[in-house]
Amino acid sequence: MKLRKVSAAAATALVLALTATACGGDDGGDSNSGSGGGDKIKIGIKYDQPGLGLKEPDGSFSGFDVDVATYVAKELGYKPDQIEWVETKSADRENALSRGDVKMIAATYSITDERKQKVDFAGPYLLAHQDLLVKKDSDIKEGTDLNGKKLCSVTGSTSAQNVKDKIAPKAQLQQLGGYSECIAGLQSDQLDALTTDDAILAGFAAQEQYKGQFKLTGLKLSNENYGIGVKKGDTETVNKINDALKKMVSDGSWDKAVKENFGPANYKNEPAPKIGQIVQ
Repeated sequence: MKLRKVSAAAATALVLALTATACGGDDGGDSNSGSGGGDKIKIGIKYDQPGLGLKEPDGSFSGFDVDVATYVAKELGYKPDQIEWVETKSADRENALSRGDVKMIAATYSITDERKQKVDFAGPYLLAHQDLLVKKDSDIKEGTDLNGKKLCSVTGSTSAQNVKDKIAPKAQLQQLGGYSECIAGLQSDQLDALTTDDAILAGFAAQEQYKGQFKLTGLKLSNENYGIGVKKGDTETVNKINDALKKMVSDGSWDKAVKENFGPANYKNEPAPKIGQIVQ
């Protein structure tokens, strides 16, 4: 009799577990499936990069990365109101994908051999170049001028270390949590230069509150192939995103997004890169 009670309890627990699992599929399970038609999809972006990924005061989002990700999501079967934008800072991008916090990341995410060991990439969808942002009256004109200067970049970015390793070994690196913090340091003369991709710098320089304060030096210190990161091994999603990016270029949506987001800064962008081809 006692054995029968235990068996019945076990059976009841099994039914409850199966029911909970079935219901659980509606609680975010579709958000990262990549098959489209789910309740939502979580996409990682930056919140503090004007022209690329920016959270506006009204809670909306703008920028080239946002436009690209919105187009891709549409091709995967998601409407704009089904997208949940998740802030992913540079230092946390790989972890966000491995944990499953987001399905994909479009956040000025340069494709590198080191990162490809941890995540897979679709794209590239933009070719940028590392540059320097300085005050308008700065005497910094070449990379070597950074020796002895305070050079800022964000934690998790490779930009500042690239400069120190290859151009200015005596540069004093300052790594902060976000580009806005670097900009504030530049404004207050606590920092001498900010280095990252020219697309990011152009977005900041074009903002009304910074207008006329800064300039880009015009140095092409590296090639930065922006890709859309997905969880390692998710080849199916990579292929779907690549198909969407090809369509975005062919139907003119890519050019339109570039013009709308970078036009005010007179950013001289490279032509749309060929999907799957990395420029070294």
